[in-house]
Amino acid sequence: MNSVFVYCEIEGTQIEEVSFELLTKGRKLADELNVRLEAVVVGADVKGAVEKQIMPYGVDVLHIFDAPRLSPYTTRPHASILIRLFEKEQPQICLMGATAIGRDLGPRVSSALTSGLTADCTALKIGEYDDKKAGKHYDNLLYQIRPAFGGNIVATIINPDNRPQMATVRSGVMKAEVRDEAYRGEVIYHDAEEYVNAEDYAVQVIDRHVEKSKNNLKGASIIVAGGYGVGSKENFDLLRQLAEELHGEVGASRAAVDAGYCEHELQIGQTGVTIRPKVYIACGISGAIQHVAGMKESGIVISINNDPNAPINALADYVITGNIEEVVPKMIKYYKEKSI
Repeated sequence: MNSVFVYCEIEGTQIEEVSFELLTKGRKLADELNVRLEAVVVGADVKGAVEKQIMPYGVDVLHIFDAPRLSPYTTRPHASILIRLFEKEQPQICLMGATAIGRDLGPRVSSALTSGLTADCTALKIGEYDDKKAGKHYDNLLYQIRPAFGGNIVATIINPDNRPQMATVRSGVMKAEVRDEAYRGEVIYHDAEEYVNAEDYAVQVIDRHVEKSKNNLKGASIIVAGGYGVGSKENFDLLRQLAEELHGEVGASRAAVDAGYCEHELQIGQTGVTIRPKVYIACGISGAIQHVAGMKESGIVISINNDPNAPINALADYVITGNIEEVVPKMIKYYKEKSI
C-alpha cells in the first residue's frame, strides 16, 4: 500500500484537464503520506504522446496500456486493466474524474475489489479516525468530502479497512499546477493482452460523434450568471449582451434553468459545473449553498440583486442593489462607451 494512483482520461492523445487537477492533488496526498504518485493511461497510439504531458505533475511511475482496441473508451477492457493492475500493485488511494467515464468505470473497479467508492467529491485530505466501538485507531486515512442531502450538509466519508480508497472528483474543484517541467519518473509499458480477456472486447464502437462544447465556462475569466431573479428569457438575453461586451461567458443557477430561462449546459453549482473565473457577476442569484459550491473559488464576486439581504451578498466583494432590467442595461451602455 505504497502509492496514490490517478486514472488519466484521454481524448485521442490529449490528457483531459480533470486528470491534471487530480495529478496535482494526488502529488500533494502522496507527499503527505510519503508514498509514490502513479498514473495510468489506457488508449491507442499514446506512447510518446502522453509522457511529456503527465510527468511534469510529479508522477513517479506512469503505467501505459497501448492497444488499438482500447480506444475509444469501452467499459470492460478498461475495468479489467485497472482491476488486475490494482490487484498487483495494491495502491492506498485511487482517484478518477467525476465524468461520464469515471462514473462508469469507478463503480465497476471498486465493486470488483470490494473497496468502496465515494462519488463527486469536492475536497480530499488526509486525517485520522478513532473507532471507539472497535477500539481501533486509524492514521493516514483519505477524508473524502462531498455535499450530501441536496447540498444541505457536507459529508466526510472514510474507508478504514478496505483498499484502495477510491473517489471520483468533480472537474474544476481542484487547481492543476505543474510541479516541475523537468520531473522524470519511471514509465512502464504494459502488454494490454495480459490484462484483458477476449470477451472484454464484445462491445465495439462502430461510430463516434463528438460535438464541441457550446460554452467555455470552465476556462472563462469573466462569467455573468443569472438566477431565478432575472425573471424571464428576455432578461437573460441582457446577460448575454453584457457577457459579450466583457468578452465573457454566461452561466446560470439551477433555479434559472428549471424556470426555462436558459439551457442546462449553463448550470453552475453542485449539479452543474464548477468554475473559478477572475470575475463572477451574479445577477438575480439568491446564493443557495448548492450554487455557491460551484463558484466559491471565483476571484472577484459582484452581486446584482434587488434584495439587499440575499445570501449571495455576504459572499460578494461588491453589491449592487437594484433590478436587473435597470442595472444591466446601464452596465452594457457603460462598457460600450469605454470599449474602443
